[in-house]
Amino acid sequence: MSNGATAATPYNPAAQLAARVLMALVFVVFGTRKLLAFAGTVGYFTKLGFPAPEAMVVLAIVIEIGGGILLAIGWKTRWMAWLLALFVLIGTLMAHRYWEVDAAQYVNQMSHFFKNLCIIGGMMMVATFGPGPLSV
Repeated sequence: MSNGATAATPYNPAAQLAARVLMALVFVVFGTRKLLAFAGTVGYFTKLGFPAPEAMVVLAIVIEIGGGILLAIGWKTRWMAWLLALFVLIGTLMAHRYWEVDAAQYVNQMSHFFKNLCIIGGMMMVATFGPGPLSV
């Protein structure tokens, strides 16, 4: 097969690129939102109990926008996927503890918690299998 796939593991490199770009979008979009609403994000991080919330917001913005862009273009992809997985895990455990919220927020927070587990799984797949041939 000319696209680098073996008979046992056929895949479409364009689909792999599209998947990386779609996963990267969530990080770039929400990193940009943090940047544009910096003071509000610092307040939210303070409420969540992050130490040095201003520095943590700057770090979050750098990880989300920088990591998202690198994930999309496929440069240092495995490292970025592990970093983004860790980032999402920390955010999930800090912000979406659905077992601690009141009944009105339970389903919403549980949905975010499990959606984030899915994102972590996607990052683990990228970290395991790499960016594919359509990458920098």
